[in-house]
Amino acid sequence: MDDNTPAPGTEDAAPTRAPVQSRLTQNAPLAPLVWFKSGGPAEWLFEPANVDDLAKFLANLDPAVPVMPLGLGSNLIVRDGGVPGVVVRLGKPFAKVEAIDATTLRCGGGASGILVSSTARDAGVAGVEFLRSIPGTVGGFVRMNGGAYGRETADILVECDVVLRSGEQVTLPAADLHYSYRHSELPDGAIVVGATFRGEPGDPVAIQAEMDRIAASREASQPLRSKTGGSTFKNPPGHKAWALVDEAGCRGLRRGDAQVSEKHTNFLLNLGQATSTDIEALGEDVRRRVKEKSGVTLEWEIQRVGVAS
Repeated sequence: MDDNTPAPGTEDAAPTRAPVQSRLTQNAPLAPLVWFKSGGPAEWLFEPANVDDLAKFLANLDPAVPVMPLGLGSNLIVRDGGVPGVVVRLGKPFAKVEAIDATTLRCGGGASGILVSSTARDAGVAGVEFLRSIPGTVGGFVRMNGGAYGRETADILVECDVVLRSGEQVTLPAADLHYSYRHSELPDGAIVVGATFRGEPGDPVAIQAEMDRIAASREASQPLRSKTGGSTFKNPPGHKAWALVDEAGCRGLRRGDAQVSEKHTNFLLNLGQATSTDIEALGEDVRRRVKEKSGVTLEWEIQRVGVAS
């Protein structure tokens, strides 16, 4: 980037400068970076080269400027008016995974679930195979207590490294996050830059077999090759979201090019040119129909960010 590129945050749009080894882009398209392939741009997109650069950038950024982390963009609707403030995307420098011993992994906040589970397999660490099935990054798993196939992040997290909105770097033990279903009490504005996971000693062959079982199950039941956002709604207590959606007659329901998947009814699809407005409105249609049919109010699992166009 140009060393004179201003960062957001003051009257003239920015007194702060991103470190030269990092990237700061104004009016950056986000649709290519999210799974739905829809939505408006980021006012600013910051891609830090390392943790220190991120910390310095946030420390010098006007506290009034909103900041949002972005992982793989799998569980996200970016509204068509775009995202104000700064979107922080953790790239390759944050995507490393290392086995510390027979049970422990150190993971960068930008590492994918596939990389974490594969590294664990190679090191003979069992218990984290479920991450193979979640299309996201470590930062997202930690923030949302990501889980699947009977396991969740709360079962394996020891501690996480975060950069607070103030730029302060801290390490938080898992207990401080007060995990519940798809929720944590991570401080507002905090960005997860690393995490320590603990599994148990295992046989790499058996670990690979479990990963293969999970992959085959996902392939059989989910629309993996579509423009989608993953699981749309949280499972209400005592219910499965997909079953409630199906019982409400929403399988295949459309709004423009947005559609409820016929393969798995807790997935929304972009069939081609759906806008984020179409996708979110379809989700609200589904919530209304489920409420009318069953009396259950579905809660969004997918994050919806930004402003309407």
